[in-house]
Amino acid sequence: MSLGYVLRRLLSAIPLLLGISVILFAIIHLAPGGPLDMYTENPAVSKEALAQIAAAYGLDQPVPVQYVLWLKSMVLGDWGYSIRTGRPVLSEIVLRLGPTLELGGLALLISLLLAIPLGIISASRRGSKLDSSLTLASFAGISIPVFWLALLLQLLFSVQLGWLPSAGYKSIGGGDFMDRLSHIVMPAAVLSLATIASWSRFIRSGMIDVLNQDYIRTAYAKGRSERGVVILHALRNALIPAVTVIAVDFATVISGAVITETVFAWPGIGRLFMESMDGRDYPMLMGLMMMGSLGIILANIIADLAYASLDPRIRYG
Repeated sequence: MSLGYVLRRLLSAIPLLLGISVILFAIIHLAPGGPLDMYTENPAVSKEALAQIAAAYGLDQPVPVQYVLWLKSMVLGDWGYSIRTGRPVLSEIVLRLGPTLELGGLALLISLLLAIPLGIISASRRGSKLDSSLTLASFAGISIPVFWLALLLQLLFSVQLGWLPSAGYKSIGGGDFMDRLSHIVMPAAVLSLATIASWSRFIRSGMIDVLNQDYIRTAYAKGRSERGVVILHALRNALIPAVTVIAVDFATVISGAVITETVFAWPGIGRLFMESMDGRDYPMLMGLMMMGSLGIILANIIADLAYASLDPRIRYG
C-alpha cells in the first residue's frame, strides 16, 4: 500500500464532496418552507427586522450566490451560525458529537463482539436447526422498525419493570458511571440490533464461501482442529466481503442515528439533525450532512486499506 495511493484517494474526494455539496444545497432550498418561517409567523417581528435577519444570514441573496458564499466560508473553516440558536455551527456539532460517539461506539463494539461469533457459528453449522434459528433471528433483526423496537423497550423496561430510564443522557443531578450506563443501555441495544443481524449475515456468507476452498480442506487434512482452521485460516478471508458494509455502517452510526437519538432524547448529532430539520436551519443542516458525507467517504477509503491488509493479493499502486 503506497502513500501515493492514499493521497490520490483523498484528493479525489474533493470534487466528490463539491458535487455532494451542490446537490444538498439545492435540495435544502427546494424543500417547502424556509428558515424565516418562525419569524414570519410571529406578529411581533416587523418587516424591517425580518429583512435584517435575512441579510445577516445571506438569505436575501439568490441561491447560487448563497452557495458560493457558504462554500467560501466552509473552505476558510467558518461553518456559519445556526439560524435556530445563533451559535456557531461547528461548535454546536462538536458539542453534540461526544454523546453520539459514546452511543455509536458502544453499539458498534456490541455489534462486533456478537456478529462475528454468530456468523462463524451459523456458517460452521450450515443447514442445522441452529443455523436456521440464527437466520430467522437475523431477518427479524433487519426487518423490525427501529422506532417500534425503541418504544417496545421503553414500555417494557421503563414503564412496566422500571429498571431503566426511558430517555435522556443522564439524570438531573446525576452523571456518575452507573447513571450514564443505565441511560445508554436501551439506545445502544436498539442501534446495534440491525447491525448485528446484517453483519452476521455477511460474515456467514463469507465463511461459507471460504470453508469450501481447497486450502481449508488441506488444513483439515493436516490435522488442524476446527477452531484453528476457522480462526487462523478462514475468518480473515471471510471478513473481506463484510469490510465495506462494516465501514459504511460505522460512518453512518457515528454520523448520528436520527431515529434512535430522537426517540430516546439522546443529545447527539442525530437529534440535532431532526431539530435543524424542524427549524429549517440551513447552515446547520449543511454542516451536518457534509460531515456525514465526509465520514462515509473516509470509511470507504479505510475499507480499501483494510482489503489490502486482509488479502495480500490486493495491491494498490
